[in-house]
Amino acid sequence: MTCCGTGCTSSGAIKNREKLNELMDRDGLHDRVHIVQTGCFGLCAEGPILMVYPENVMYTNVTPDDINEIWEAHIRNGRVVKRLQSENELDFFSKQMRISLRNCGRIDPENIDEYIAYGGYEALAKVLTEMEPEDVIKTMKDAGLRGRGGGGFPTGVKWQFAADQQEKEKYVVCNADEGDPGAFMDRSVLEGDPHAVIEAMAIAGYAIGASQGYVYVRAEYPIAVQRLALAIEQAREYGLLGDNVLGLKFKFDLDIRLGAGAFVCGEETALLTSIEGNRGEPRLKPPFPAVEGLFAKPTIINNVETLSNIPQIIIKGADWFAGIGTEKSHGTKVFALGGKINNTGLVEVPMGTTLREIIYEIGGGIPNGKKFKAVQTGGPSGGCIPAEFLDSPIDYDSLIELQSMMGSGGMIVMDEDTCMVDIAKFYLEFTVDESCGKCPPCRIGTKRMLEILTKITDGKGTLEDLDELEYLAKNIKKGALCGLGQTAPNPVLSTLKYFRDEYEAHVVDKKCPAGVCVSMLRFVVHDELCKHCGLCARNCPAQCISGSKTTPYVIDNEKCLKCGVCMEKCPFKAIMKNA
Repeated sequence: MTCCGTGCTSSGAIKNREKLNELMDRDGLHDRVHIVQTGCFGLCAEGPILMVYPENVMYTNVTPDDINEIWEAHIRNGRVVKRLQSENELDFFSKQMRISLRNCGRIDPENIDEYIAYGGYEALAKVLTEMEPEDVIKTMKDAGLRGRGGGGFPTGVKWQFAADQQEKEKYVVCNADEGDPGAFMDRSVLEGDPHAVIEAMAIAGYAIGASQGYVYVRAEYPIAVQRLALAIEQAREYGLLGDNVLGLKFKFDLDIRLGAGAFVCGEETALLTSIEGNRGEPRLKPPFPAVEGLFAKPTIINNVETLSNIPQIIIKGADWFAGIGTEKSHGTKVFALGGKINNTGLVEVPMGTTLREIIYEIGGGIPNGKKFKAVQTGGPSGGCIPAEFLDSPIDYDSLIELQSMMGSGGMIVMDEDTCMVDIAKFYLEFTVDESCGKCPPCRIGTKRMLEILTKITDGKGTLEDLDELEYLAKNIKKGALCGLGQTAPNPVLSTLKYFRDEYEAHVVDKKCPAGVCVSMLRFVVHDELCKHCGLCARNCPAQCISGSKTTPYVIDNEKCLKCGVCMEKCPFKAIMKNA
């Protein structure tokens, strides 16, 4: 099996697959060897990945040249190529529990027969032949499945609201508009297991009385869109979508709507407005979409990860799902683990797993022996959690207590070289850029916050600015129209709470402790390490370094461009950033 998800594809997986096909044709082993393209295995840091069964051997960082060796040694002669075998596989997967990602890296997402072979569409058949709509909704309530898209609203309750409406026309919408920086959970499910989402949406349609569904997915996900479109066509051909699903009197069909990449369209009412053909802007609530949603009809909106859990809940039962996780957060959660971490990738763990377990046991810790500083959960809407809370369990309520949130599942790790003021500024820049501008608190307030943060990172801030920043943040949370604006201040509020000393260092001492904020950088030549070779001066584009073989080298930081060329060129590491 060769991973052909976006990550591995970008690093050469297609050439690997072509090489495998070439060798297959050359040796005529079609009756003995089956080459399968799959979705993401999860261990993205080591892609492209090749998995060989029945030995369950994972090869990582595979190139077309490596394919020749694997083919001759392992495929033809049964000898494992040790030098290419993953050393991190056991640690990475041992604490994971895959429900949402159960088929990713396991089946060919472009072959409906493989999905069916692993129990696909059994849940839909069970629902249509053995359960009433109210039974399905009760199962979702008893399972305690909460929305995996951010807010964590109970799925069964949302479905009940829509089912109670007396309208004849209702809709099911899948929110696949994944816009958080560093997040790729939904993309990977659509690329690796699109039929799970299709099956779940049909089940949702039956539960609430809807006959039409829409998957709203961003156009920047070409592989996901292509595989989803193919899966929908296959489901129609097999009688799993259309006028008489499974030959019964149930009608349900799906269409895809492409988003243009606006982050605000991840907010459910803005998403609906976009599907209707208008500019994606949020609406006032109430009425909620379950009462008046798409085209003013009752609509349920669930994200990809939420939906991908549903077939397994139907088959294995509500008690099974409710028995996983914590008292108030059942099941598992998928995280896109990135940043300063050794094992970048996609992980799925039971709710209640600690941050330490994810970062150090699954993620392999911080590269280059650096110290852990913070982890950002929930993307631009979340907060930064410091090292003192590494042993906190991950669930909806505990993250909110830490002034962060679950969000869709981004998890960005930061080390000692990260400036927390700069991080807050980065996320706020993103939010300001993505704000739809409909409400003044978000349109104006976030921009004022960004101006203050810029002033602070430029070394021009005051202590009064910190008070103003906090005041603005708290009032924007109260006054913004939608979830994007209401959560935009979270990175600022959490860093002010846990890393206020860094803010004060920027304001009072005019220093960036991490040496990140360019305006505050000072480059210093340490004379005891300097060999007076003159390389720094000769390579300085600003000609701001003076000295000779007999006099110390000095950098004029007023003229310095802060480019770091002097540090790069010095072979003796005599030049250092002095924040």
